[in-house]
Amino acid sequence: MIRVIVDGACGRMGRMITQAVTLQEDMQVVGAIEFPEHPQLGQDAGEVAGTGKLDVAVSSDLPEILDGADVVIEFTTPSATIEHLQNVVDAGKAMVIATTGYTEAELAQVHELAAQIPCVMAPNMSVGINVLLQAIQGVAKVLGDDYDVEVIEVHHNQKADSPSGTALRIAEVLAETLGRNLPEVGVYGRHGIVGVRPQREIGIHAIRGGDIVGDHTVLFAGVGERLEITHRSQSRESFARGAIRAARWVVNAPKGLHDIGEVLF
Repeated sequence: MIRVIVDGACGRMGRMITQAVTLQEDMQVVGAIEFPEHPQLGQDAGEVAGTGKLDVAVSSDLPEILDGADVVIEFTTPSATIEHLQNVVDAGKAMVIATTGYTEAELAQVHELAAQIPCVMAPNMSVGINVLLQAIQGVAKVLGDDYDVEVIEVHHNQKADSPSGTALRIAEVLAETLGRNLPEVGVYGRHGIVGVRPQREIGIHAIRGGDIVGDHTVLFAGVGERLEITHRSQSRESFARGAIRAARWVVNAPKGLHDIGEVLF
């Protein structure tokens, strides 16, 4: 039985992860974490998630419950993730990280810490998005510099980071495939008299509104034609399923930071 702690347990993704874990025959929720001032601290994590009583209270003290767990699934904030990752490293456990919105300095900290334990990290846990990442590599190789490349992402109006971690990962994959340096060629939206579009530019655009779970489109625009590849998330269930697969995989993985592609393919 894989013993799971859900970090960010009262959030939308945390509740869905809890629900998903309870449906697995080989997994058990043994802990639920939220920030110290959260109004649902002390409540039963199963009741918070709508799955029924699990006899697991929502806590703010991760180190206290880590000994009884095999893996932590983290959907929180960058600062909380770094703190909790250090806790997991100290306890010698495994971790799945789906938090996004890091600064470069924070990301460097995550990479340094995650190298010390089995850890899967991805901005998007869905199978479909990771198939898209593979597909755009093949398309970009064929089309090369003859086609302009743009990335458009759409999310709900409560999303804090912009562009999304998934959009950034898409842009990184495109830049790597096309032999470009994203910090040099990435353009995040346009405004005013920007002039003629440079050939090697990669545009990244964020749209926010309503309750949209998440859409990501890669546009390859050439002369006389264009190719668009789109992934639409209809519910957060796809993220939860990917996180479950990652948790099942990482408990037997070697130490080091692993990509979700290693889990899925």
